[in-house]
Amino acid sequence: MTRERLELGERGEALALEKIKRLGYRNIVKNYRCRLGEVDLVAIDGDELVFIEIKTRKGRPLGFAKEAVNLRKQKQLSKVALSYMKANNCCDVSARFDVVAVAVGSGPPQIEVIRNAFELAYG
Repeated sequence: MTRERLELGERGEALALEKIKRLGYRNIVKNYRCRLGEVDLVAIDGDELVFIEIKTRKGRPLGFAKEAVNLRKQKQLSKVALSYMKANNCCDVSARFDVVAVAVGSGPPQIEVIRNAFELAYG
């Protein structure tokens, strides 16, 4: 990955983190990794455990960022989420997947939080 892409991703993650904190998400874990992969953020929203994928795009509308979480990515995130829940003894907790789409360009950044972006995907 190029340095420019890494910096863009870091900027998007920082913007997304600010946004979800303002929305009241708490107990945030950044970049949870296990042998199955990674999820950008794990947080609590109300009484739900939330697995959050952040997609940042430069010079493109938010739709391009939202579309980047395809079925293959959903399956990978689902596996990581199940691993997290098992490792942290929280299999009986309600959980969901959110996507935060970030578009940066010449104007102010656009940030959209998509709650319940997809269902648990496996198979």
